[in-house]
Amino acid sequence: MIVYLVRRFGQSLLAIAAMAVLVFLGVYAIGNPVDILISPEATQADIIATTERLGLDKPLYEQFGIFIWNALHGDLGNSFVYGRPALDIILERLPATMELALVALVISVGFGVPLGVWAGLRPTSLAGRTIMGGSILGFSLPNFWQGMLLILVFAVLLGWLPAGGRGETTEFLGLEVSFLTLDGLSHLILPAINLALFKMSLIIRLARANTREVALQDYVKFARAKGLSTRRVVLVHILKNIMIPVVTIIGLELGSMVAFAIVTETVFAWPGMGKLLIDSINLLDRPLIVAYLMLTVLIIVMINLLVDVLYSMLDPRIRLSEMKG
Repeated sequence: MIVYLVRRFGQSLLAIAAMAVLVFLGVYAIGNPVDILISPEATQADIIATTERLGLDKPLYEQFGIFIWNALHGDLGNSFVYGRPALDIILERLPATMELALVALVISVGFGVPLGVWAGLRPTSLAGRTIMGGSILGFSLPNFWQGMLLILVFAVLLGWLPAGGRGETTEFLGLEVSFLTLDGLSHLILPAINLALFKMSLIIRLARANTREVALQDYVKFARAKGLSTRRVVLVHILKNIMIPVVTIIGLELGSMVAFAIVTETVFAWPGMGKLLIDSINLLDRPLIVAYLMLTVLIIVMINLLVDVLYSMLDPRIRLSEMKG
């Protein structure tokens, strides 16, 4: 197990290092933020002074060296716009994004796994066909259009839920959260559903496919022949054996929810990291963009590492094969 963990941790470090190079080159080699940040009436001397102050007068390789050195010390630079450490600004918005992603994940798993198992056990029934048809719809609808439709129906026409914002928040474990207040929860429902629908469709199809495969295995047939109740067969013999791929997808999808909540946060004016990224791109606030991307990469890599560990715990053959390799 230790060999497996060391190998996985080393691979994670390599992934973070590679992404650091790609992120830096992809952001710092494009455009000139001075053109946006400085007044159009500024003199050439003002432009030169601003360029030097932001450190943009140095060669790209020197800027990269400074970036790596500072990053190893927990410093991802100061925001060009806000004049504050970029990482601090990102971390202020992180709780809102994580709250949205976690609630969306709970919705995806809470509805996706039971619906997928039901559709797998009764594939030819009306309910099973309806569930699969709904999952195809969840894959097909564009995220931004889906969000605007939710706003139109539930906020504008019915008036049941607010159209945007985060609402009232309260402190929980030192973080500001909205799901513990009635107003905050009402603001959270629509964006969480919007973010969850695509992931729920994926989980439904995965759970259905694995349920149909597992239901044909000999140990399930034997359990039924022993006279075990359908409930016990499903919970003990089927659900347990379909959870390995489902756990993998859940971990990967949590990372993608954090990374790709940008559209949902923009449509619903949710004050998370995604909306901050869009504003930073418009202003070419390079340190803030890099800080967002690096933090997102770190979150995704750590989640993948945790999923690999859980995967090996659920199926010891995984770590044994790694050790032999």
